[in-house]
Amino acid sequence: MRRLLAASLLICVGLAAHAQSAGDDEAAIRAALTAEAAAWNRADIPTFMQAYEDSPETTFIGSAVGRGYRPILERYKKAYSNAEQMGALTFSNLEVRLLPSSCGKVEFAIVTGSFHLERTAKGEAKKDDGNFSLVLRKGPNGWKILLDHTS
Repeated sequence: MRRLLAASLLICVGLAAHAQSAGDDEAAIRAALTAEAAAWNRADIPTFMQAYEDSPETTFIGSAVGRGYRPILERYKKAYSNAEQMGALTFSNLEVRLLPSSCGKVEFAIVTGSFHLERTAKGEAKKDDGNFSLVLRKGPNGWKILLDHTS
């Protein structure tokens, strides 16, 4: 009976720790997106891009597919060349889904939501509203975007 009680207690403690960790992960992802929008609203594209993994495998899908952190950064700089073209970015309808591996460790997440740009000028980028899905990976530098599909 004591062994059963001890095993039940360990399971409960493990579940509580997992729930806390999941809450921490979701909060960290939401904080990263809040920081990303704040950087955008300061017209600071390099800081905005810190939410993305600095990797040749990082992918942005919009009207075309772009691969690699540097090409994505340069695309943003070209399409939004000044503060008026960038405007104010807001996210809404955010949904964060943590994806546990078979051992229960969360290393990936999917985020879906909507974006809106309130701005006074448009450059190459004409779209002010749309939806997006992101795939993020948790690494030594926190949660980073691996794949951004914005439409």
